[in-house]
Amino acid sequence: MRFFSIKNFFKIFLFVSILGSLCYFIIVRLHYTYDIISFEDYNPKSTLVVSSNEIKRSKYPFIDIHNHQFDMPVKDLSDLVSEMDSLNMAFMVNLSGFRGQYLKMCLDNIKKNAPERLGVFVNLNWENIDSDTFLENNIKILRDAKKDGAIGLKVYKSLGLTDKDSNGNRIAVNDPRIDPIWEECGKLGFPVLIHSADPASFWKPKDKNNERWLELKQKPNRYRNPDLFPSFESIIAEQHNVFEKHPKTTFINAHLGWMGNDLDRLSLHLDKYPNVVTEIGAVLAELGRQPKRARKFFIDHQDKILFGKDAYNQQEYYTYFRVLETEDEYFDYYRKRHAFWKMYGLGLPDSILKKVYYKNALRILPSINKSLFKS
Repeated sequence: MRFFSIKNFFKIFLFVSILGSLCYFIIVRLHYTYDIISFEDYNPKSTLVVSSNEIKRSKYPFIDIHNHQFDMPVKDLSDLVSEMDSLNMAFMVNLSGFRGQYLKMCLDNIKKNAPERLGVFVNLNWENIDSDTFLENNIKILRDAKKDGAIGLKVYKSLGLTDKDSNGNRIAVNDPRIDPIWEECGKLGFPVLIHSADPASFWKPKDKNNERWLELKQKPNRYRNPDLFPSFESIIAEQHNVFEKHPKTTFINAHLGWMGNDLDRLSLHLDKYPNVVTEIGAVLAELGRQPKRARKFFIDHQDKILFGKDAYNQQEYYTYFRVLETEDEYFDYYRKRHAFWKMYGLGLPDSILKKVYYKNALRILPSINKSLFKS
């Protein structure tokens, strides 16, 4: 007699289904009875009655200095430009231009379909740093990119964090073998938008005291085990050393240099390095939770702050506009893992909004058509 008959299979299936349903019912009942709810699920609706001004279009035309369009070589740009128009985005910088044929296809697509509205930064490969032709090849890439229409160099966080040479050694941000490349960018008039390290909390224990706990839970690969990675402080020290060694090159320190949670430190940083500016891509949540200090920061450093968004999502720009332009209180950020806290508007004056939205970027990227902007 066979035990695994169709009849027995359905008996086992029915038993497991009933047992599973019973367990589910008990768990749900226990959660309800004892008010058990996960942090991810807890999303209370505020009863606070305050002014609410959702803004879907910026007050002034703006340049997004920090964006990524990974499909640009084959992208139909008409839809993107239409969305840019609805946001009042006059110009977008795609930092993911890469190099070689990929870069050429990006530039060709822009020249053919949106020559006045989009720009591209070139990217380099650092892991062939041991090659005898490393400098020759990469300087040629930069010069060719400039000739073909690229407008800057973007450096990803892998430099200083995960990039390694042929011997398996980490390549420091301030590796002297790279110095001629930073110098060449200065000669070409290429601003260098550089992302170094990550939020300092990524290096801290993943426990109840870490305000990035939810992000590290949802994105575990973002945790930086101190036994495996160089420290946060050592990486940004390397980056700052590059700024100091190359005063004739303009650097855009991405994501507020990961100092948005310490604007006193960031202020000293910007004061120290005349060749460094910064941008607010993916760190708006740091500013929106400290509106008084952040407003002062924008006033004090109004000539050194650029608008950036990072990952492209049309609806997420609305929160940027609301934080920068309004004095609204206690409203949601768009991604809980970045900010489980609420936002507050900075209510920046028009003169500063214009600088952050476009004037500062025009100074650094003079090839952008100025007629796209009203003074």
